[in-house]
Amino acid sequence: MTHINRRNVVRAGGMGLIGAISAPAVARAQTRRWRMVTSWPKRLPGPGMSAERVAERISALSGGRIQITVHAAGEVVPAFEVLDAVGSGVADMGHTAAFYWQGKEPAAAFYTTVPFGLTPNEHVAWVDAGGGQALWDEIYAPFGVKPFMGGNTGVCMGGWFRREINGLADLRGLKIRSLGLGGEVFRRLGATPQTTPPAEMLTSLQSGVIDGAEFVGPGSDIALGLYRVAPFYYGPGFNKPNGTGECIVSLKLWETLDSETKAIIAHATAVEANFALSEMERLNAEALVALTGQHRVQLRAFPGDVIAAARKQATEVLAELGGRSDKARRVHASYTAFHERTAPWSRISLRAVLEAREG
Repeated sequence: MTHINRRNVVRAGGMGLIGAISAPAVARAQTRRWRMVTSWPKRLPGPGMSAERVAERISALSGGRIQITVHAAGEVVPAFEVLDAVGSGVADMGHTAAFYWQGKEPAAAFYTTVPFGLTPNEHVAWVDAGGGQALWDEIYAPFGVKPFMGGNTGVCMGGWFRREINGLADLRGLKIRSLGLGGEVFRRLGATPQTTPPAEMLTSLQSGVIDGAEFVGPGSDIALGLYRVAPFYYGPGFNKPNGTGECIVSLKLWETLDSETKAIIAHATAVEANFALSEMERLNAEALVALTGQHRVQLRAFPGDVIAAARKQATEVLAELGGRSDKARRVHASYTAFHERTAPWSRISLRAVLEAREG
């Protein structure tokens, strides 16, 4: 049996794979109807649309024999119950973010983003070619799901704030919607991280339940309307230098599928992980112009003392996380080693090109 992984299906190419799996035997197969639950508002630019496109590609590649209904957060289960829903069989698939599950498995956080960690391209390289996928499969197996990269919002921003952050002292006491390891870093800087679902972020800002919020980048953030209440938009996104979305499949279902259907799912998610990055580059650029022009959002850079303190705290958070379980230790070791190998190349390639381009 051919081993199915993301690299294999990307190499195969879209049309080639369609030709390979759209055989008469596939066409004759009985139509299957699956449910996908998500952590996103319906058709939210960025992750919400990634979920929709994964479902559409699976249907197209299967010749229509697999039909997937995509459910927004709250339609079947709340945003932060997607993992349990898929693992228990309430849903067949899910589209969400791995760092939502770090309370269940500390190592899960590495598969969305790490403060001061891998960039989007570096992260994809780690998962695809650096041993990350095998570890991901291992840590998710006890929850009854098979994970894939199923989207990416790219480099994220640092967050929206109702008032300016002029120094480290201004973070103290603030209630900030921030999840994952970035949320823990904010906590250690004196803020109080909140796990507010995306659909509730605007109303929470309006009511004063939270004082600030980070989600992803301009392309998705503008759709949530956060600029209406929090006019100060901060970067860099040290807390979220990457934004991988995950697509999870019921492991019980996965193990019943034939190799062709597994290839369809692997291909559909792999294509989306690549396409989403391209789309978000465009959406982020367009939205940034609208935010700073039409909506008069004020871009700000986190002060140097905030960045320095955050970097120190992030190092400590990661070291502590690596000691919480054997799985966390091995994922931390793999991620960190890959980061150390790729950082020199990123410095003399991407960073140097950007500096030269800006003059």
